[in-house]
Amino acid sequence: MLFRQLEYFVAVAQERHFARAAEKCYVSQPALSSAIAKLERELHVTLINRGHSFEGLTPEGERLVVWAKRIIAEHDAFKAEVDAVRSGITGTLRLGTVRSASTTASLVLSDFCSAHPLVKAQICSRLAVTELYRRLRDFERDAAIVYTSSDDGHDVDLVPLYEERYVLLAPPEMLPPGVSTLSWLDAAQLPLALLSSDMRDRQIIDAAFADHAITVSPQVETDSVASLFAQVATGNSASIVPHTWLWTTPGR
Repeated sequence: MLFRQLEYFVAVAQERHFARAAEKCYVSQPALSSAIAKLERELHVTLINRGHSFEGLTPEGERLVVWAKRIIAEHDAFKAEVDAVRSGITGTLRLGTVRSASTTASLVLSDFCSAHPLVKAQICSRLAVTELYRRLRDFERDAAIVYTSSDDGHDVDLVPLYEERYVLLAPPEMLPPGVSTLSWLDAAQLPLALLSSDMRDRQIIDAAFADHAITVSPQVETDSVASLFAQVATGNSASIVPHTWLWTTPGR
């Protein structure tokens, strides 16, 4: 069994198409198909259901692809470790975040990139928590920034980064003079712009209102952090956001 055979097999499983997998691996389709067929002969199993095209993995193929991804990830980690000893850490850090944590990824990456200038970072910030966990388990992401609960991530390592608190963003004219804090009840009376109700950050805010027996009905909802700030900047809306967002906001 050759390592390249596993790479070809994983590419077919991910692309679900032989030609696209061959293009991804920079080989001809016959060469890729031949390598996978040889892998099947060596293992004495059929890994892929074939008709006129790819028709899915067999049960054995489903099991092998999990191990193949793990072997490839360990191989890449080994190469990175050797390179790190020789010339410092290199490669690409594949970081995933929930959308509402995308603005704080820079806080995590800043010191890391300064310490390891040869490393490149790739941030994906439009994935749901469940998809982030899946990609971690499938070695498609190296790390992720997510909101966690006691039921999350038992099969991945969890490292607390920070605890969030929430602040009100509002034009000065919306607030009573000299006021530095506002109750949740008073905040609910403002024309609010909030993130969409399917986003974890919004659900945390809704739960905080519910703790005060308040059901909030925002005037504007958006799934974009940038759009939320732009809405407040018009002077017609207020918002409630994590304090970490302000760390990365120019002119805060």
